[in-house]
Amino acid sequence: MSVWDEVVGQEHALAVLRQAADAARAIVDRASQGIPVDDAARSMTHAWLITGPPGSGRSVAAMAFAASLQCTGDVPGCGQCPGCVTTLARTNGDVTILSTESTQIRIDEVRQIVVRAQTAPSQGRWRVIVIEDADRMMERTANVLLKAVEEPPERTVWLLCAPSAEDMITTIRSRCRHLGLRIPDPHAVADLLVRRDGVEPADALSAARAAQSHIGLARALAKDPQMRQRRRSIITAPAQVRSVGEAVFAAEDLHSIAKAQAESQSEERNAREKAELMRQLGMEEGQTPASHQRARIRELDEQKRRSKRAIQDALDRALVDLLGIYRDVLMRQLGSDQEPINDDCVDLIEELATRSTPQQTMTRVQAIEEARKRLTTNMSVPLILEAMTLSLRPQV
Repeated sequence: MSVWDEVVGQEHALAVLRQAADAARAIVDRASQGIPVDDAARSMTHAWLITGPPGSGRSVAAMAFAASLQCTGDVPGCGQCPGCVTTLARTNGDVTILSTESTQIRIDEVRQIVVRAQTAPSQGRWRVIVIEDADRMMERTANVLLKAVEEPPERTVWLLCAPSAEDMITTIRSRCRHLGLRIPDPHAVADLLVRRDGVEPADALSAARAAQSHIGLARALAKDPQMRQRRRSIITAPAQVRSVGEAVFAAEDLHSIAKAQAESQSEERNAREKAELMRQLGMEEGQTPASHQRARIRELDEQKRRSKRAIQDALDRALVDLLGIYRDVLMRQLGSDQEPINDDCVDLIEELATRSTPQQTMTRVQAIEEARKRLTTNMSVPLILEAMTLSLRPQV
């Protein structure tokens, strides 16, 4: 099993990353022998900006590349050596991963990793810093990072992940090698679910389409019947609104379902992180922490309270799923032969397509997109959702 196996539908990006990993190994090997670096090793650079829409696998590609840099197997990215295994498990001491549970990456978090980036790798071949959702840095926070990216120590590599290059400030963008990812084909995602998770081919393809090729979501939909039911409730209720009262109730239900889903995922993640932290500290359940352990536990408890982003992400995903319904409606109205995203909602799609025009469908799409933008502001979430669901009512 290679570290590249889950980077699906990204053939061009894979070729670039594999070549860079080979070059990185050549740099280390030649340096150990006192041999100058040749031109073949120039494809490796110290800073990368990996971009792509949600579901394209930015973080997956970044972690696979990080593992290949630490790999000690015959071929970079073997997936079997300690460097690969510990990196993918996020326990490698030379790989630092900055991800945030909040809506923004704090400036003190960036300062900490900038200091860490100055140290040489302790056991691996490279010091690798991965920043997931790098677009969540304010400009002054990104400026703290600029100097470190501009003049990194030897064998320090920065991997920044963002939806698009334009989401990063120009000064950082210009100092990174840009690698753009695309949404993978649903069939490629389905093939991965069949190979890695043992999902039935038909179920895998249906989940991949419903998730719009988002690998993590497709895996969850294929394995969790309750999640499939929640998704169906999310996309069908707002689309069936007929009156103002129904719009208000649909908005309230949408908000409640998203909150419940976010809380469920947070509880599971918090339990997993607490168990891992207890293991690292050598503590047993119920044991009173020593003074040097309390700071780590307090930090974890503070992270549990960062629920705003989890709810926002769940709502945004719900609206993306709702957009999928109207995409299918529009394809039906225009007579397109493209495969539907929601093959389990054919009746609803047919009904909506029959009682509306393509222009009305586009108006509803715009209302949903406007709601997605407003969710990133400080506006009242219930009011945002109510305004959206009211816009989805049949037009007189």
